[in-house]
Amino acid sequence: MRFRSMACGAAGLVLVAAVGCTGDGDGDTGPTSPPTSARASARTPSATPTPTPANPVSIPGLIQREHRGSDLKLGNVRVRTDAYTQYAVTYEANGLTISGIMNIPRGKGPFPALVLAHGYIDPAVYTSGRGLAREQELLARNGYVVLHTDYRNHAGSDDDPDNDVNLRLGYTEDTIGAVMALRSSGRPEIDGERIGLLGRSMGGGVVYNTLVVAPGLVDAAVVFAPVSSRPDENIDHFQRGDGDPVVAQIDKTHGTPEENPKFWKEASPITYVDRVTEPLLIHHGTADESCPIVWSERTTAAFEKAGKDVELVKYKGEHHTFAPQWPASMETTMDFFEKHLR
Repeated sequence: MRFRSMACGAAGLVLVAAVGCTGDGDGDTGPTSPPTSARASARTPSATPTPTPANPVSIPGLIQREHRGSDLKLGNVRVRTDAYTQYAVTYEANGLTISGIMNIPRGKGPFPALVLAHGYIDPAVYTSGRGLAREQELLARNGYVVLHTDYRNHAGSDDDPDNDVNLRLGYTEDTIGAVMALRSSGRPEIDGERIGLLGRSMGGGVVYNTLVVAPGLVDAAVVFAPVSSRPDENIDHFQRGDGDPVVAQIDKTHGTPEENPKFWKEASPITYVDRVTEPLLIHHGTADESCPIVWSERTTAAFEKAGKDVELVKYKGEHHTFAPQWPASMETTMDFFEKHLR
């Protein structure tokens, strides 16, 4: 059963599934013979095994967690245009209050909705709604409710002091919570049965995580110039070489990839790509100076090997910011969402 077909009024949802990609077992579940007597059967405890708790700082840990998203509140009007109104918003995600902005199209709803996951911007300089302004504007003008999450530790959101050391997996919780808050809001403008994801750069990695943690949560997903689907590769590329002091904390807390390969395998969404059920569109420029296109090529290959619905569109000569070919990429994006959300 897909999550969106469940009762939308519930504030919480347990995402429970077998985390079977890394198992070493031979499939033997023990004896199958019945007890020798009814008395023996009565004494026999339930055969249902208790799941082994996963490391909370891992994809399996996020899968086992009960995720909650609720209490979407519209605040002050930030912008009014001929096509939409933009509001400051907050919502609850796993016990934290998360801020963001939401564009609501003019006209008669309900409208399909999109949750936008932005790329890395230093939280010290980040301002609410910053990061995907072009996409917010265009998608709202084309009839989508757009909720741009700020993430924890950004703008008016609550703080999570361990988020960086814990590989920023909290951003995935915030994104899942945003979808659930949209779905449970009861607002007439929002069609809770039609929701998609769009992520850029680091936000692309957040989208990957969301797809494997919560299959069935959304209808479709798009990523632009995404980071690697292996967090150890991202840390080496963006942080370790620059001497980021957070890396030393990460190594001390979780071990390096050489010291603790199990941790890093379980932190990678690509390890669990078999769980994904939604179509995915990836945009990447061949001249991306920040996120090498080979990352998206490898991720696409893994999705294809697992039999998933994935498409990688390459833009010759395009850089990380998608300037000259951004209009064309957004036409492709809107065609994709039109197919899966309309």
